[in-house]
Amino acid sequence: MNMMTFFIVGLLVHVVFFLSIFDIYFTSPLVHGMTPQRVSLPPPAKRLVLFVADGLRADSLFKPDDNGTVRTPYLRSIIEEAGTWGVSHTHVPTESRPGHVALIAGFYEDVSAVAKGWKENPVEFDSVFNESRHTWCWGSPDILPMFAKGASGDHVYTHTYPPEREDFASTDASRLDTWVFDEVKAFFSAAKNNETLLNQLHEEQNVLFLHLLGIDTNGHAHRPMSKEYLENIGLVDKGVAEIVSVMDDFFGHDGKTAYVFTSDHGMTNWGSHGAGHPSETLTPLVAWGAGVQTAQRAVSQKYDDFYLKEWGLETYRRVDVNQADIAPLMSSLLGVPFPLNSVGVLPLNYLNNSQHFKAESMFANAIQILEQFKVKMAQKKETTISLLFTPYQPLTDSKQMDFVRHARELIQTRQFDNAILYCESLIARAMQGLSYYHTYDRLFLGSSVVLGFVGWTSYVVLFILKTHASLRKPPTYTHVVAERSLAWTFLCLGLFVALFLAVQSSPWTYYIYCLLPVPVWYAVVKEYETVGGLIRSIPSLPLNQCFGYFLLVMFGIELLVVSFFYRGMLTLGLILLALWPVVSGLYIKAKFRSVTWMLSCLCLALFPLLPVVGRDANVNYVICAGVLTLLISSSYLWWSWKRSPLIRDRWLFISQITQVMLCAYILSSTHISLQLKQGLPLFNQLISWITLASSFFVPLLSSTRLYHRLLSILLSLVCVYLLLSTGYEALFPPVLSWLMFAWIGIEQEAMNTRGRSNRTELSGVDFAENIDITNIRQLKLDDIRRSYFFVFFIITAFFGCGNIASINSFDPASVYCFLTVFNPFIMGGLLMWKVLIPFVIVMCTFESIRVSTRLSSRSLFLVVLVISDLMALHFFFLVKDYGSWLDIGTSISHYVIVMSMTIFLMVLSIMTHILTSKRILFGQNRKMHLR
Repeated sequence: MNMMTFFIVGLLVHVVFFLSIFDIYFTSPLVHGMTPQRVSLPPPAKRLVLFVADGLRADSLFKPDDNGTVRTPYLRSIIEEAGTWGVSHTHVPTESRPGHVALIAGFYEDVSAVAKGWKENPVEFDSVFNESRHTWCWGSPDILPMFAKGASGDHVYTHTYPPEREDFASTDASRLDTWVFDEVKAFFSAAKNNETLLNQLHEEQNVLFLHLLGIDTNGHAHRPMSKEYLENIGLVDKGVAEIVSVMDDFFGHDGKTAYVFTSDHGMTNWGSHGAGHPSETLTPLVAWGAGVQTAQRAVSQKYDDFYLKEWGLETYRRVDVNQADIAPLMSSLLGVPFPLNSVGVLPLNYLNNSQHFKAESMFANAIQILEQFKVKMAQKKETTISLLFTPYQPLTDSKQMDFVRHARELIQTRQFDNAILYCESLIARAMQGLSYYHTYDRLFLGSSVVLGFVGWTSYVVLFILKTHASLRKPPTYTHVVAERSLAWTFLCLGLFVALFLAVQSSPWTYYIYCLLPVPVWYAVVKEYETVGGLIRSIPSLPLNQCFGYFLLVMFGIELLVVSFFYRGMLTLGLILLALWPVVSGLYIKAKFRSVTWMLSCLCLALFPLLPVVGRDANVNYVICAGVLTLLISSSYLWWSWKRSPLIRDRWLFISQITQVMLCAYILSSTHISLQLKQGLPLFNQLISWITLASSFFVPLLSSTRLYHRLLSILLSLVCVYLLLSTGYEALFPPVLSWLMFAWIGIEQEAMNTRGRSNRTELSGVDFAENIDITNIRQLKLDDIRRSYFFVFFIITAFFGCGNIASINSFDPASVYCFLTVFNPFIMGGLLMWKVLIPFVIVMCTFESIRVSTRLSSRSLFLVVLVISDLMALHFFFLVKDYGSWLDIGTSISHYVIVMSMTIFLMVLSIMTHILTSKRILFGQNRKMHLR
């Protein structure tokens, strides 16, 4: 297999490995074909009003001010007199769409919805709105349309404001909520003169949904402790009171309206959400009106989170729920069927009704979840050979019938309390059964992927050894015959696997995951002579040195894996790297470069110890970063001018340095303008977008000398990074670049120390020079260290400032120089580019080291590939359902990050090969024939 074919095959293999994690762990939990379940008894409410205050934290609603004043007097009076309250516990990701799906549809959405910005429906699902007779919605254009599109028929009516109103730079974001309240009042006023609408409103099973986005917008723009956020909560409280008054007057105080007030997610103190901090997952729930239990006094309560005393509500009964439980609560109050895909459990303590009604409601809830279990079981039974099918023993067909019959008998004999407990146990078993069948193939698929992964990594190791350890031998007749036999053996094995999958009617993706290991292991077994040659050469190898490198690499990989969970481990790694010149003896021969290396490592080691980016915005750090970049660039230019005049690049560098200072000013002036509520200045926005666009081609105008080109790349990237920064992270690229320049220098010293006679001055290295093929060398053990350094710096570039965390916990303040109107794709793309900028700096440095050390890029990439694959395999093992103390979701996200990095390297390797063959890599007229 030639090198180009190897990289293309490797890319395809890694794409399969990357996609497999989604097919194994992120498949949709939804099934279809269930029978709707409703309570046969008359419901307590004819209509229901759902208020969702987007981004409202539980403590922000319940906790009084410092002076003891309650900021929501109306809702507080409901809690103390007329309704039931508690905390609704949300699930990660704490974003608007998954939160609303849990509230209204009763299930926790799978991650596939993120590919559509949490806006469109990746799969169809049932909801309370769909089951209602009529639903009227007011609020954000990002949330309401998805429930209208998912509804059967044309009975969900949406009223939204223009998307442009969702502006984080708005002078008063609470106007979004004022718009909703005004529109609802105008709606009822108009209904009095519209007979058709009047008749519809007086029908049963109607829902009115008010989505209130102002609190979330003010929280992002000003933080949850700000005056704007807290005053917006007071405005919402007044608005809710007005809507209740309007509806009571409209319906003649008939007492048939139920009200539910809650939130989709909370918000951190630094104005973000998406992760699992309690400030993001704890949301308020207040229910009152028809069918809802009135306020109950409590002497002692079971909650030990100290919130009750802090909120001053220790004497009022608190009833906590999971967010998905609110959907069956609304269905029970309205008398509509439970949403077909709901996994919520009806919170009976919120109901003010007879025990008979509660028992019938719990029975309908249990049958609705059991229906999903039956469909899930039937689907799995159809796609599994009967002899291999293992049913969920606690709920076999006979046990299901016994459960349902016994529950119905308890209700008929009026043993309602026992019936409720029995239905709750049935729900628990059905939920476990749903999970059992949803993950039924997980072990099988995971084993197939691991088998392919191990085989691929083994083949890459053998490929490196065969290429660089002189283990190649011309094929003999015996070898050809054995290879042909192996080919037939693996072909038969592949046909057997395909037949097995066909009999089970498996999805087409199963064929890829299960058949991939067959050719991969064929390629491994085919190299048995390479393995034999390696075994025969063991006595001639420096075993102590090889074993030492093996232990160091294994320790280094474990250090990188742990750093994904504890950023502080990167600090330990950088401290150890700082000691490398002393341990290797380089300090004696190159003191200045060794000291520079050690100081830059220690400076960079401070960043992983700092808080995650986004918590404390301070533009003064950005100005300091601009000044630091200016000093570093000026020092280099002065040093370079003394060695060789910068005639060609002088004005380019001067313009780039000026642009750095301009970007620091743009960021500072933008934040001042937003603080004064004057909006985003058009000039600042234009400069920001021009800077972003120009950063991709301005470095190409510089000289192809190593330091000149790298400095130009650095200045262009720093300009963009400054515009996307809000705090200390702006200092990260300059410090990282300092370390990267030190790395280039000390690697050159390491090469010279290892006995190369033709010492090369780095200032004279040109990316466009013709490279003599005789200077291209084979891999050495020291190149394993270089590859590991590269992977370590890549991980440091990702997690040095916690930038991945700031993507998950979205903070729009980072993109205010570019836009302030909410747009998830553009904002997410800008934040992703911010994450990738340090990555690009490290990549360019690694290419420079490869050029200066005269090593094939593909040779180094192969070693890097092995290290990254071992890390990815490590994370894949960590996401197993059994025996892992680590959070599955976290391990999956880390696996995705490592695989994304590996795929990027594979693409870069293919591009490198193509560009090298055309002699245009990283410069002009470059001719380089690589091994």
